[in-house]
Amino acid sequence: MSARILIVDDNLDAAELLGEILQLDGHATWLAQDARAALQAAHRFRPDVAILDIGMRGMNGFDLARAMRADPAMASIRLVALTGWASEDYRQRAREAGFDAYLVKPAGIEVLRAYLV
Repeated sequence: MSARILIVDDNLDAAELLGEILQLDGHATWLAQDARAALQAAHRFRPDVAILDIGMRGMNGFDLARAMRADPAMASIRLVALTGWASEDYRQRAREAGFDAYLVKPAGIEVLRAYLV
């Protein structure tokens, strides 16, 4: 089953690589490098899933998740954190922000695929 996936990461190389892998799996992808661009993209692209980095400049992934959850047009998007921050405190903050899943980099593509459908 293919999905529409928004990838939000300030590391463009990482975002592009993940996007290419997911496209090979048959998914449609859209990349954004910051929270503002992600919010705009989510309204245009209407993703099923958003994969968000946590440690971004400006609005971080926690704040972005809260903003997406507060918008009725984005409330049903499955939110997956994909981050290098591994502590239990960050996992708890992610749950409180509304994430559906919390994956630590480098998460294998098979692990990520389990959260896409």
